[in-house]
Amino acid sequence: MNSSTFLNNYQQDSTRDEGNETEDNSMNKLRRKKVTKPHVCSTEVGEMDMSNSNDCMRDSSQILAPPQLSSRMKHIRQAMAKNRLQFVRFEATDLHGVSRSKTIPAHFFQEKVSHGVCMPRGYLEVIPNPKDSEMNRIRATCFNSDIVLMPEISTFRVLPWADRTARVICDTFTVTGEPLLTSPRYIAKRQLSQLQASGFSLLSAFICDFCIFGVPEFLNSKTISFPASTFLNNHDQPFMQELVDGLYHTGANVESFSSSTRPGQMEICFLPEFGISSADNAFTLRTGVKEVARKYNYISSFFIETGFCNSGTLSHSLWDVERKKNMFCSTSGTEQLTITGKKWLAGLLKHSAALSCLTAPTVSCRKRYSKDSKDLKESVPTTWGYNDNSCIFNIKCHGEKGTRIENKLGSATANPYLVLAATVAAGLDGLHSSNEDLAGPDESTDFYQAETSEIPLKLEDALVALEEDQCLRQALGETFIRYFVAMKKYELENEEIAAERNKFLEYFI
Repeated sequence: MNSSTFLNNYQQDSTRDEGNETEDNSMNKLRRKKVTKPHVCSTEVGEMDMSNSNDCMRDSSQILAPPQLSSRMKHIRQAMAKNRLQFVRFEATDLHGVSRSKTIPAHFFQEKVSHGVCMPRGYLEVIPNPKDSEMNRIRATCFNSDIVLMPEISTFRVLPWADRTARVICDTFTVTGEPLLTSPRYIAKRQLSQLQASGFSLLSAFICDFCIFGVPEFLNSKTISFPASTFLNNHDQPFMQELVDGLYHTGANVESFSSSTRPGQMEICFLPEFGISSADNAFTLRTGVKEVARKYNYISSFFIETGFCNSGTLSHSLWDVERKKNMFCSTSGTEQLTITGKKWLAGLLKHSAALSCLTAPTVSCRKRYSKDSKDLKESVPTTWGYNDNSCIFNIKCHGEKGTRIENKLGSATANPYLVLAATVAAGLDGLHSSNEDLAGPDESTDFYQAETSEIPLKLEDALVALEEDQCLRQALGETFIRYFVAMKKYELENEEIAAERNKFLEYFI
């Protein structure tokens, strides 16, 4: 069966699948109701003041009460007046982690908070190829309908890099009030809710690489983009300083930034935050770096000249639900994981093949798995170790953050919400495993695996692994898995590597 047939079959059944999947989540209370309540959008809030971006700790288990909503709106109106805002972007992530937005005049904001902003559903779900008339490929009624962008007002921020404009990150709903089951942000929030129900919370941060190029130049009929300076210096500092300062004012706190290993390659490390905030920060970076780069006549890309994608690492640790104790930290003071940490790691190792499909979702992304190997292999082993940056799962026990696991399966082009969701789903499966031998004794640094984990080098094989992984299928949702696989099969059939590189420079900037 080719991917076009697969996609058509998916479309015919998608409406029925979406109805079935909502039975196991609390948000099905919105079914068949018009989205009119202003608090529907605010499924995650902290007690922070809108003017203080340092306290942006959003909790998916909380919903704004009317007094809180009124207070939050008061701060927003004050920010609008102070900054003389003219426009507000309603942003939502598509399946690739790229921002799709609608911009409204600022004086309509309060009305749109209540009723949402409509957008064609295909903008978030179809294959991103503007030259291929993408909308004509979607025929099913459900994909030709509108969806509603409902803003989470705790994410409202004035954009330093856009003139008199603010943005707010949105959750997506159908016009009947049901959450869009292919929404990466909804899937991530659902997994965080499952984690909280198990008595844990997640502290995490993304470490993202990207490349900066000069504007394209034409040499001998060829278009060439020269990389920016290899190392940070006074010439590059203004660009990075404006980017980092701008990210801070949008609530994305950067812990450090540096030049990386290749010409023009930069690395940004975000400050760890609880809940969905880490994925929101990475999502903000993808748009922010593009817009700031344009101001300096640069082009930013998550794709580099050698054909490899930049890395996107998810550093994370498991905490108790009160967020007071790191559940990975051993009390003995030795370099080791607790039994909870070992079981979490066991889940990551067990599902690494399927995880890689979501964390490295393109042909080019997967090249980095075998970049140090000259052998023609179909897969590479999943590696882990303590304080070993060469390992796919690197356990770091030093520093003020305490013990944490770096999931280095990821590419910077991956959707951060899907990386977060899949990591939590795999880790939860490890925690719920009844096989105590898998994790090894608590006082030992040894780790016992039932079988060797392998990561497919081909995207086609990774798609098979994802389809066969019943745990991730259930956790992420049948509707999402079927559509994601269909989309990737279509891309594999219709894109050459050269075209993919061009897409990354134009689309995944």
